[in-house]
Amino acid sequence: MTSPARLPRIATLASATALCALLLAGCTAQAQTPTESAEPEASGAESASESAAFSPVTVDNCGTEITVDTPPERIVTVKSTTLELALALGLADRIVGSSYGDGPLPDNLAAAGEKIPEISPKLPSQEAVLTVDPDFIFGGWESNFSVDGVGERDTLHTLGITTYVAPSACKAPEYMPHPLTFDTVFDDFIEAGRIFGVEDAAEQLVDEQRAQLEALVPDAAGHTALWYSSGRDEPYVGAGIGAPAMLMEAAGLTNVFANEENTWISASWEKVADLNPDVIVLINSPGNTIDDKIELLTTNPVTSTMDAVINKRFVTLEFAEAEAGVRNVGSVAQLIEQLQTL
Repeated sequence: MTSPARLPRIATLASATALCALLLAGCTAQAQTPTESAEPEASGAESASESAAFSPVTVDNCGTEITVDTPPERIVTVKSTTLELALALGLADRIVGSSYGDGPLPDNLAAAGEKIPEISPKLPSQEAVLTVDPDFIFGGWESNFSVDGVGERDTLHTLGITTYVAPSACKAPEYMPHPLTFDTVFDDFIEAGRIFGVEDAAEQLVDEQRAQLEALVPDAAGHTALWYSSGRDEPYVGAGIGAPAMLMEAAGLTNVFANEENTWISASWEKVADLNPDVIVLINSPGNTIDDKIELLTTNPVTSTMDAVINKRFVTLEFAEAEAGVRNVGSVAQLIEQLQTL
């Protein structure tokens, strides 16, 4: 779908209000750690020059065609990965609201993001998003765009709001990266740079991160590993083609669920115990912290006798470091550093 011309703001909000009523209130609610990329510069003459030379961009985004005729000026981000990429590209002054964050911003982006309003700590409703009058919504997951979320993509497009999902998060087989690689992640940065009219910033970001990645030396111990993301009755684990697989491989780990053709899967504790990985990667997330995970692993009769649990061979990452985005190279460095202390 081609996004239409931006509607006048007052008219847009009025239309949104009427639409919400018609939808029945459907609008509801580190030893080898590389130096982090320098703090993004505020948009200035260079960004203005790029915007002046901007050419319309059309992309097939997870099966939805969008066209951006001019660089977006009122951006809403959904999920930490999209906010962090926008900040790393120097777009802080164009972000009118963030939402559904997975934790604090990394140190190199904290200053740039400190004044950005938070629409909601969780997935906001369409009604809440419309209050900041966006012209562009940058979603971290396809599922962010729904009647129960920020709104369906077609509906938002009729309001003059372009929608965009981080391409690495596309779920349909013909769009899902298979497997996700660092080249895929870096291509996402470049495409975002084109859409936002900051191609030079995107190319610089990729050059910096590629150099940092190439400087890393994977751990040579040959450990097998389980990526334990969430879940109590059944563990939600990193499978063979997504971000967990990419990060573990780059750090020198062999994923015990590498043969699973998916990004993440629900497994059983019995299967995990049978695989008996050397190391367990624990992801810190709200409501399912590292301490929660360790307590479960050490008290569950099925997992408490695993070698990694007995010997406390755990390495950890924050949730926002575990999805495709600007933190991934640093995530690999952290894993390598932690593995060397086991």
